[in-house]
Amino acid sequence: MGLHYSHHKHCLTHFQSPINIHTRTVKYDPSLKPLKFSYDPKTAKRIVNVGHCFNVEFEDTCDKSVLSEGPLAGYYRLSQFHFHWGSSNKDGSEHVIDGKLYPAELHIVHWNSYRYVTFEEAAHHPDGVAVVGVFLKLGEANPVIQSIIENLDKVKTKGKACPFTEVDLPCLLPKNLNYWTYMGSLTTKPYFECVTWIILQEAIAVSSEQLDHFRRLQCTSENENPTFILENHRPIQPLDHRVVRSSCDI
Repeated sequence: MGLHYSHHKHCLTHFQSPINIHTRTVKYDPSLKPLKFSYDPKTAKRIVNVGHCFNVEFEDTCDKSVLSEGPLAGYYRLSQFHFHWGSSNKDGSEHVIDGKLYPAELHIVHWNSYRYVTFEEAAHHPDGVAVVGVFLKLGEANPVIQSIIENLDKVKTKGKACPFTEVDLPCLLPKNLNYWTYMGSLTTKPYFECVTWIILQEAIAVSSEQLDHFRRLQCTSENENPTFILENHRPIQPLDHRVVRSSCDI
């Protein structure tokens, strides 16, 4: 038995995520700056099974690992990253490009430490959170993802956690850092509309075997009948009147 992400398709607001990005209608914005990643690998703390995915969490009480520039004003502190995937390799990404789905999508989550004191406070403000989305395409095994997979048996059930104290996060980024950006929401409850989305235009590789390991995680606790997280991607939401901007003129 497996968990399928089919509920809460729409909220009664106009800034929800994910969306289908139509590349012909995006607006090139020459004022968008290159992204600046400044990550300290030693700020990684642990891997935790949160029931709908696993999070790799970071120490975020100081600005040792931050994202800046791009469409952002000030520094955004790294909080965690996680993945979304599907029950097969035909889909799994949350964002869609011209109707195309990828097998999985990485979300690197940051919060505005320039203006707010905690992630929880930041999540209540439109400029509170910045998420970098990275598409995963089938290819060779990713060494950083492999280092995570080697620990997933320790967090197989909901609520389990294990130390994970060093990760080379830039190795999960593509060489080309061109991006699309728009204002949207968290894609899990409570769906707060607090996110500046930064979707990288180039995908990174992951192997089919590595994605299979994600689907072996359980959304149930240790003493419950096992239910597997077969998929955890939210359905597409309406763009409405929002504008998607591009950092490059294609």
